[in-house]
Amino acid sequence: MSKTAQSKPNLYLVGFMGVGKSAIGRRVARELGLRFIDSDQQIEKEQGKKIPEIFATEGEARFRELERQFIESGHPDTGCVVSCGGGLVIQPGMKELLKQKGLVICLFASAESIIERTSRNKDRPLLNVADPASKVRALLAEREPIYMDSGACITTEGRTIPEVVRHMIRTYKSISRNFKS
Repeated sequence: MSKTAQSKPNLYLVGFMGVGKSAIGRRVARELGLRFIDSDQQIEKEQGKKIPEIFATEGEARFRELERQFIESGHPDTGCVVSCGGGLVIQPGMKELLKQKGLVICLFASAESIIERTSRNKDRPLLNVADPASKVRALLAEREPIYMDSGACITTEGRTIPEVVRHMIRTYKSISRNFKS
């Protein structure tokens, strides 16, 4: 990591599954010269098992504990774009912890877009239910107020990835000038 990257605050991407946190985060990291980290992938690597297996064998509470550990001490303090799992910021105290550690941007999209985007991926344990569309709508209704209060909000609805990336970079540069860790 370069000296300039080390001096840049972390950017935490939050939002519901399927809004584009990983795809957009990778591009933003590349353009800003930062390291990209996906919290779910890091947890899988450290635990030696996939998220659905952690949910099945150890439960959601254990997974949420692993997410908290990752945010508290499982990654560098600066120079990273971190794509957070969809439920990470929902946990009590996590929104505040993320804001202390870096800049937070929430990506969002309509329930219909999320349903369409997540329908192709079977590695989403919370959606392995009889009616995934209803589950998306229920979880989104519950989580959206927390997401929207977590930081700057950017919609991915009806926008190309390059458009969202440009918007996110402008937002990051603007709010990072005032960030004090």
